[in-house]
Amino acid sequence: MLLVRFQTKEKKTPLYGIWAENHVTVIVSSPFEGMIVGTSEKYDVNDIVILPPCEPTKIVAVGLNCKNHAAEINMKLPDEPLIFIKPPSSVIGPEDTVKLPKQSSHVEYEAELGIIISERCRNVSEDKVKRYILGYTCANDITARDLQKKDGQWTRAKSFDTFCPLGPFIADNINPCDAKITCHVNGEKRQDFTTATQNFNAFFLVSFISQIMTLEPGDVILTGTSVGVGKLDAGDEVIVNIKGIGELKNKIA
Repeated sequence: MLLVRFQTKEKKTPLYGIWAENHVTVIVSSPFEGMIVGTSEKYDVNDIVILPPCEPTKIVAVGLNCKNHAAEINMKLPDEPLIFIKPPSSVIGPEDTVKLPKQSSHVEYEAELGIIISERCRNVSEDKVKRYILGYTCANDITARDLQKKDGQWTRAKSFDTFCPLGPFIADNINPCDAKITCHVNGEKRQDFTTATQNFNAFFLVSFISQIMTLEPGDVILTGTSVGVGKLDAGDEVIVNIKGIGELKNKIA
């Protein structure tokens, strides 16, 4: 099943629905409030605007989770997950524009799998993690690489407004431990990898992070990128695609 958060061209109130090839079926309530039940209300896909898939209280991202990515930016692979926070104000949806900040001259894309938390959880064991995951989405951990190197820590480099594109859908039926991810910039393939190459898998990451902080409904965990990151310039179009989820497309300005 693919869930989508959207608004119609006439009504600006966000809705959740079940995505089909030509239409969206509105569900009874938010998917974070219980069972997902469709209604008789439907919209043609051409009559809606897709929004970011959730409204997180925080985005917890994992750095250096692939050996080859750590090598390409000359950093050591960590013994434990290296986590950092991106603020909710960094979130944008599909077809929204990533804005290059004046403070940076070198902004890069990082295609990643996003995990969306379904309900509040804390200290979850790895074998019980699945019940707290609503599903998975495409993510792009936009990074001001020059500021990351300059600051010695990652908050500024990762936190600018528009630096966390998410979407377009929430998929509940993919294997997050072997998800195929590609990234294209202006039609050229730049990244092509699977999460099976990651040092720490999705379920371990949710459990690990829940030992540190309470995770709330709609919170997002970014599982890390692989080799092939590169610079973005104004006018570029970047597309993150995850098999079984869909295509996250954003312009750069």
